[in-house]
Amino acid sequence: MSSSSKSNSVRTKSHSKNPKAIVLFSGGLDSTTCLYQAIQDGYSPIALSFDYNQKHKQELKSAKKITKLLEVPHLIQKLNPEFFQGSSLTEKKIKVPKNSLGHSEIPNTYVPGRNILFLSFGVSLAEGIGAQRLYIGVNALDYSGYPDCRPEFIKAYSDAIRIGTKTGAEGHPLEICTPLQFLDKKEIVLLGSKLGVPFSMTHSCYDPAGGKPCGKCDSCLLRKKGFQEAGVPEK
Repeated sequence: MSSSSKSNSVRTKSHSKNPKAIVLFSGGLDSTTCLYQAIQDGYSPIALSFDYNQKHKQELKSAKKITKLLEVPHLIQKLNPEFFQGSSLTEKKIKVPKNSLGHSEIPNTYVPGRNILFLSFGVSLAEGIGAQRLYIGVNALDYSGYPDCRPEFIKAYSDAIRIGTKTGAEGHPLEICTPLQFLDKKEIVLLGSKLGVPFSMTHSCYDPAGGKPCGKCDSCLLRKKGFQEAGVPEK
């Protein structure tokens, strides 16, 4: 199935009779694939995005368009940028690295504690509305080396919410679902194509200019690599 085709299995309005799920949703390739996967899995998703004064705020425009297309409820939580310092994604004085993919050190695009905070908001929302799953598009293969994308982090966080939430204490903890955890970008693109993800609507660039991707940051390079290896067009 091409990315432009209309998939009846996913391009449908969320049904209240289905179990609920929260999807941490940036509007990028990975999180959009997760959103489509959640619907394919039979869940009625609520997309949760974050505005933390990121340089690539263009992603939120993509997120709005995609959730509108799917008729999925969409929440955008605005966060104080003071909590997101020390990253090239949030500070103008720090430049986003270009053509640096493959370096062993953690890049300055790492945002301190970002996934910890995002997951915490997701857990609070999920437990409050009775959602059974929380989807997040973390990946441990084709990624920039962020420590909060590793499987050991997800396991530790899952243990924490099992111990520290009412639903966990009662024996039915919220499940953190990471469908892309062990997929490379090629496999993510192939999965997205199968699900009917509208690739051209997604945004991945860390340092866009005038809404256009730079083509040189880690995220742009990984995206390009995935589509090339999968042999799937982006549009």
